[in-house]
Amino acid sequence: MNSNSRIGSLVLVWLLMLIGIDYLAYFPERADFELIFPVFAGLFFCLLLFKFWVKEFGWTWVFVGGIVLRLSLLLVTPFWSEDYVRFLWDGELVRMGFNPYLDLPADFLQLLGDAQNTYLANLLDLMNSPNYFSVYPPLNQGIFYLAALGANMDPWQGIVALRILIILGEIGVFFLLKKLFQVFSIPSNQLVFYWLNPLVILELTGNLHFEGFVLLSLLLAVYLLWQSRFAGAGFFWGIAIGIKLLPLMLVPAILAFARTRKSIGFWIASFVAILISFSWLLIGDSWMNFLQSLRLYQGKFEFNASIYYLLREVGFWIKGYNTIATLSKILSGVTLVSILFFAWKRKPKSLPELVDLWALIYLIYLVLQPVVHPWYILPALGLSLLTERKVFLIWSFAAIFSYQAYGNSDFREQPLFLFLEYGLVGVGIYLDYFRRKRNSNLQL
Repeated sequence: MNSNSRIGSLVLVWLLMLIGIDYLAYFPERADFELIFPVFAGLFFCLLLFKFWVKEFGWTWVFVGGIVLRLSLLLVTPFWSEDYVRFLWDGELVRMGFNPYLDLPADFLQLLGDAQNTYLANLLDLMNSPNYFSVYPPLNQGIFYLAALGANMDPWQGIVALRILIILGEIGVFFLLKKLFQVFSIPSNQLVFYWLNPLVILELTGNLHFEGFVLLSLLLAVYLLWQSRFAGAGFFWGIAIGIKLLPLMLVPAILAFARTRKSIGFWIASFVAILISFSWLLIGDSWMNFLQSLRLYQGKFEFNASIYYLLREVGFWIKGYNTIATLSKILSGVTLVSILFFAWKRKPKSLPELVDLWALIYLIYLVLQPVVHPWYILPALGLSLLTERKVFLIWSFAAIFSYQAYGNSDFREQPLFLFLEYGLVGVGIYLDYFRRKRNSNLQL
């Protein structure tokens, strides 16, 4: 295929991706898995074509192509998740001068009395968590506040404001990955696996999830570590914790890496960022209410799990009931011990080895969790592109099988689709961590 025909083919593939992503965003309900899956699979096939052909295409055009795919979703109401309602609710409370951690949404309008407004009442009707305190850390609340300013008490305007903020964060991820690929000597066409990945576009820009900001902060930390600017790296790692908490589990890896372990500036800056991020929780009962919601989430909900579901069946056989309360605590302990073990065993000596360990820690966490929504894997996907690993890229396709559950009124998951998803993930784990590779020192 000559250069001109290859560029023409790339343009055609991009147009097919635009049509496919917009179709999924604007037409099928999330319950219509029989419509969603073939289109998503086609989008992933287009992604693979892009990866192999993109060398003939200027990176400016790749960047613009990804931006246009995201902007095409600017006006759509999130299609596979209602979480955005809580984002807008919390942001409006902050804008009004109220603390979103102190009152349940179901009670708040009654507390307002005559001052209650139609906007909040409409949001409450749409909310899927009216009887839970907010589980989103204070830095998220700051983002929600910005969206509330742009919303002007209109849900649609609030959605657009949230989406613009997320797209700006994604632009930062694009340029950081591009720079770090040069630093890590990784082929630049790998970037399409994030920038044009249908799961990334649909779950972040489309469904308004904030894992992209977590990835942005972690990549900033990696970039600053490469520059030996340890205080800045520690600060942005702390910011990542302030957005989603999960990067806190990277502590053992950071302690195992001599350059960060010995850097006083790294730890002081991390502490400052975390203190700034969570100081709001010191007001009143905010901290207790926040932790209460986290405990309920960890001990009550289950979705798209793997090892947890297998152990749950053992619990049913032994106890005769769902042992989630006990099992979730046991798996949390196993997760912690596993992270400590691999941090001790790996002892990363270089920045690529540290990032590889971070990706492994995310993998350990996700395969042991009772709840694994598709967007949870996206920070790990971005980190894994800086390594040899392919499991999270495979998972970014396989995660679509989790949407089969929404086709049932009770969100019941079918074992066949769980087997398909985690069978593919298992293949990725085998290829990445157990198949012998020549001259590789990154095996388990």
